[in-house]
Amino acid sequence: MNRTPTASLPRIAVVATGGTIAGAGTAPGDAASAAYRSAVVSADELLAAVPGLQRLAALQAEQLFQIDSADFTDDKLLALARHVAALCARDDVDGVVVTHGTDTMEESAYFLHLVVKSAKPIVLTGAMRPGTAPAADGPANLLHAVAVAAHASSAGRGVLVVMNEEIHSARDVAKVHSQRLDAFASPHGALGAVVQGAPRWYRAVTRPHTTASAFDITAIDALPLVGVVMGHGHMRRELFDAWVAAGARAIVHAGFGGGTVPEYLKPVFAELCARGVPVVRCSRVGAGPVIRNANFDDDACGSIAADDQNPPRARLLAALALTRSPDVREMQGVFDRY
Repeated sequence: MNRTPTASLPRIAVVATGGTIAGAGTAPGDAASAAYRSAVVSADELLAAVPGLQRLAALQAEQLFQIDSADFTDDKLLALARHVAALCARDDVDGVVVTHGTDTMEESAYFLHLVVKSAKPIVLTGAMRPGTAPAADGPANLLHAVAVAAHASSAGRGVLVVMNEEIHSARDVAKVHSQRLDAFASPHGALGAVVQGAPRWYRAVTRPHTTASAFDITAIDALPLVGVVMGHGHMRRELFDAWVAAGARAIVHAGFGGGTVPEYLKPVFAELCARGVPVVRCSRVGAGPVIRNANFDDDACGSIAADDQNPPRARLLAALALTRSPDVREMQGVFDRY
C-alpha cells in the first residue's frame, strides 16, 4: 500500500482488479495481438506509470484481483462490492477508483451503483489498449478517474465510469465497440467530461442509487441465479429449459426491437412464469425502452418489462430484486424504479 506524504490532498483508494489496463505485450501492438497478456501489471506499477497522479490525491493502492474481467463471477462481484463498501466506510478514504477490464466493467459498475451505500465518489476505469501498445489509453484514463474521484463535485452522483475523457453513469453506460478508444457510450448521453483536469457536469441521474437504493451489499450473502437468452430467428425452448434445470430463478430474454416475443415462444414464457420462473423482457438492440404490455401481454403471462436496461444489467437487477421478493409485481416495481 502506497501513500503520498501530503495529508491535505483528497485520500483516494485505488483498487486494482486486472484487465487490459494492467496488460502488457512482448512487442508493440494493439490489444488483439497474440503477444498481448491481460492482468500482469501490479497496482503499484500502474500508479507509478502515470505522471501527475500524486499532485491530485494521496493515493493508497491495493491489488484485489489480477484477472481478465471476462473471469468475473458473481462471487468476485460480491467480493468487490463488499471491499469497496468497506473502503467507503473508512474515515481515511474520500473516494475510490477501481481499475477494471472493459469487457464486464459496465456490469461491475452497475452493481456497485445499486448496492454500495455511500455518497463518496466511486469511479471505475480501464483501457482499450495495454500499456505497451502505441497510444495506450490506460494512463490518461487512470489520471482522469483519480481527478474525478478527488473532486468534491463528484460526491452523491452514484458510481461513475471514466473513459476517453467522458464521465458516464453506471446506470446507463455500456461497451459498444470492440476496439476503439471511444468504446463506452450511454444512450442518454454522458454525465459530463474531464476538462482541463477536472470534471465538468452536464446532466444528473434521477433514478435511485447508492444511498437511496433499497439494496445493501452488507445484507446480501449471494445472488440468485438468473439466466440470459439472446433472441434470434428460429429459437428453441431447450435454452430456457436448460436454465430452469440449472436452478435459475428468473430468465432474461434479450428480444428483438422493443422486446418482441415470437409467437412460438409465447406459450413457453407463460409456462415458465406459471412455474415461478419469471421472464424479464429486454431488448438486444442496446438502447430504448421495453414497454409493459406492448407487443406482448405481460399481465396475462406474468412477465416483466425491463424498461431501458440492457441484458447484462437486467440480469443483475433481476437477481437483486429476487433477494427481496419473488413476487413479479414487486420485481416489476424494481425495474420501473431503477
